[in-house]
Amino acid sequence: MTTTDTLTCPTPVAPATAGPLLPVVGSDTLVPLVDGRSVPYANLDVAASAPALRSVADRVAEVLPLYASVHRGAGYLSQVSTALYEASRQGIGAFVGARADDVTVVVRNTTDATNLLAGCVPAAASGAPGRVLVLDTEHHANLLPWRGVSGAAVRATTVQAAPSVAATLDALRGELAGARSAGDPYALVAVTGASNVTGESLPVAELVALAHDAGARLFLDGAQLVPHRRFSLAASGVDYVAFSGHKTYAPYGAGALVGRRDWLDAGTPYLAGGGAVRNVTVDDVVWQTAPARHEAGSPNVLGAVALAAACGTLGALDPEALVEHERALRERLVAGLEAVPGVRVVRVWEDAVDPVGVVTFSVDDHDPGLVAAYLSAEHGIGVRDGRFCAHPLLRRLGHAAGAIRASVGVGTAGEEVERLLAALETFVTDGPSARYAVVDGLWVVEDDPRPLPEASGLSGLVATAAAGFIAESAGCGPALD
Repeated sequence: MTTTDTLTCPTPVAPATAGPLLPVVGSDTLVPLVDGRSVPYANLDVAASAPALRSVADRVAEVLPLYASVHRGAGYLSQVSTALYEASRQGIGAFVGARADDVTVVVRNTTDATNLLAGCVPAAASGAPGRVLVLDTEHHANLLPWRGVSGAAVRATTVQAAPSVAATLDALRGELAGARSAGDPYALVAVTGASNVTGESLPVAELVALAHDAGARLFLDGAQLVPHRRFSLAASGVDYVAFSGHKTYAPYGAGALVGRRDWLDAGTPYLAGGGAVRNVTVDDVVWQTAPARHEAGSPNVLGAVALAAACGTLGALDPEALVEHERALRERLVAGLEAVPGVRVVRVWEDAVDPVGVVTFSVDDHDPGLVAAYLSAEHGIGVRDGRFCAHPLLRRLGHAAGAIRASVGVGTAGEEVERLLAALETFVTDGPSARYAVVDGLWVVEDDPRPLPEASGLSGLVATAAAGFIAESAGCGPALD
């Protein structure tokens, strides 16, 4: 562990005074610290999984007594549940400006949606698998499905993003033009709506234009965009968008893929099973069209209801109020971080504008996992550390060992940002007060005295085993995901 003995005097930065824009569940939850105190949890990990909006939790509680089977049940509650599910589908699609002939498929999350769409990209005129163009800035959910990892018949090309937005757009445009001139055009361009690492984005209008000019369609990974900015398929011309309920303040296991019908009607059914078929014999099957074609099995009715409720609440917000809330928090966060000696903010594009509330940073000479463990154990602050399922990007930006990510949302208050900045100042000045060690790939407090919540049902042994499993299988530890 390295500490800094002397500090330069940072430029004063005005504190963030914003309060929560919307009430969220858990905003008053107390968490224990290693010194024996308990403090309100500062959730600055919204980009990973956002807390439930209070309106979403209330809606789920309201409809839970009405829950029953859907689509084929004759009972009254089955008919009510079916109506709830289909009304939720309409609300989800409306939230992202679905066109009249678009399809809304209810899925588990953005990863699920991207894998589904990968099986629907049509083959090239030559009969070869369809081509997909992506950037190296993408979350793994928008990289791996296009590589055919899940068996989808697609061919992916990954272009390295340039240091500027303009140069990155030129690189995409050149690749598309070259492929078309060679007689092997791209079918789809797949890009993030907002980076899950930096919150930065490319201009959607220009992405649509360059894709369509080359005869390709545009898929937008909206996981970080849709919860934070008003978006419309119809207004933008984007062909497909995917997003997750758990990032849209509805952590009940549902997400959505919304977009043009023809590919979804003809594409490979995502799951084989009941509900996705018109007729089955011992030798043959006749599949439904979308969305049923891709929703085999019993659907997540409550998840769809929750996501629709979140969409309704967010959609009722003044979009300018949403932008200003996040902008104030983000600007304070970035300015405050840059005022702490040794803290460096990560950026992809030098000329990006209007980033959402996601900020990644590093602390010189300190492992990001240690910083994150310290923030949690000694200040009750939740952040993310690692490579954020964006390994190629972090490696190219010089953070192969990972970094730290703080993210805000509609339930974030300015006081939480101030706590983070003050905690980092203390870390750089004095270092941690507790002792930390790496166990199973994770930084943990040695002889951690913090109790687990009584309602969790976990023992210390179970919790430790779970942490080890996470580190090994998901790669949460140093230099991993």
